Amino acid sequence: MNQIVSRIRADLKRNADDSTKRSFQRFFKEKVRCHGVRTGTVNKIANKYWKEVETLDKKTIFRLCEELFSSGYCEEAFVVSYWVPKLADRFETGDIRLFRRWIEKYVDDWAKCDGFCNHSIGSFVEKYPESVQELKNWAKSKNRWLKRAAAVSLIIPAKQGRFLADIFEIADQLLLDNDDMVQKGYGWLLKEGSRLHQKEVYDYVTRSKKMMPRTALRYAIELMPQELRSRAMKTE
Repeated sequence: MNQIVSRIRADLKRNADDSTKRSFQRFFKEKVRCHGVRTGTVNKIANKYWKEVETLDKKTIFRLCEELFSSGYCEEAFVVSYWVPKLADRFETGDIRLFRRWIEKYVDDWAKCDGFCNHSIGSFVEKYPESVQELKNWAKSKNRWLKRAAAVSLIIPAKQGRFLADIFEIADQLLLDNDDMVQKGYGWLLKEGSRLHQKEVYDYVTRSKKMMPRTALRYAIELMPQELRSRAMKTE
């Protein structure tokens, strides 16, 4: 098992370059650990090793994922984000507890958060819709990444028009949060919800805009027509 992780790391290091590493850092306020590997190359490496591990039992794959997560390197977390959704047909209800622990212990920037939650947690919630209640519990956490995860885990279902009432409930819970990473997270969620529920999201935004931080508001209305965006941004 350790040999697989070592080989993945060796492949990442062979494909790293300083210019990609410098460019990657520009997207973050905080210092992040990265090898400096282009996203397309990371995906190819993840796919290469998925072919080796996919026949292993889920528990073993999850141990490999935790080993990768534990390094703190973004690209190794991205391998986890590539692998875990491929296990969706093997997900069990108790897996959400492990996913929460991974977020609390290993996620320390928005890329790790979004990469893991959009597809891994999103796939889990699509399989077990009742687990959306767990996301609402995450929204009450003091952990900024768990709060962001509460929102961004529903991005893909939101694009499909699903979970609208739950989206509004999570946005309510996060509405007054002063962390811009959380604001951008639930603003993004509202934006995706607006694809198929523009009126409902617009009505929610106009009801909430006196309290909603401008950062979240701008994200939420981004896909709306200019006229609606202007009205939503207008102060009263």
